[in-house]
Amino acid sequence: MNETRTPLLSVKDLKVRFGNVVALGGATMHAYPGEITAIIGDNGAGKSSLTKAILGVYANSEGTIEIEGREVTMSSPHVAKAMGIEAVFQDLALFDDLTLWQNMFINRELKRGWGPLAITRRAEMISRSDELIRKLTVNVPDARRTVRSMSGGQRQAVAIARAVAWGSTLVIMDEPTAALGVRERTEVEQTITQLRDQGRSFILVSHSFDQVMRVADAVWVMRHGRAVAHRRIADTTGEELVGLVTGAIEK
Repeated sequence: MNETRTPLLSVKDLKVRFGNVVALGGATMHAYPGEITAIIGDNGAGKSSLTKAILGVYANSEGTIEIEGREVTMSSPHVAKAMGIEAVFQDLALFDDLTLWQNMFINRELKRGWGPLAITRRAEMISRSDELIRKLTVNVPDARRTVRSMSGGQRQAVAIARAVAWGSTLVIMDEPTAALGVRERTEVEQTITQLRDQGRSFILVSHSFDQVMRVADAVWVMRHGRAVAHRRIADTTGEELVGLVTGAIEK
């Protein structure tokens, strides 16, 4: 692996504070393009704070974020989305009373024409949504059904499909298979790795060391608001990751 190439994402000495509370105490990490980079750690280690800073949800107090070697200011989620960075959080951020296709194209509606006379291309959005969701090979109902009527696993599949569809640069996934059964989890993992093999890039936040060992290319271990260790998956074991997370093994 040529580690001299330019990272897709580079975070350097990132600090996030809320009053006297330090959420990130100087986190430094990187992720390469065309890879699945995992982030692991106990609850409160800073995983969510790190990903939310990358996504512009939290403003960084100090430090830098670079995309493809260029320093950027993630001042809001809108800025991150404009850079092609999408996320799937555990709360999914779906609109229950809208249909699958409406959730897929929320604020990105396809239209023909301009101004008040523009016509919504409803049939095309339904067709494209159905095609995107079927790529996950999960048992998902018709694109015209509302999200409220779906199971937890189906809702997760919709959120993942939406992020992958619009995340042209990077997709950040926080426990993407937590609500899925074994078969559905396996199918989603296969889809993520297939997309990685096609050149897509992911950050995976997971409590499952087995999942990280199955799908990730590299992993960062966080403790107390810092990234304390980095491993290529080919060079580590699940047992070592446990030791790094608990502090039994240092770096």
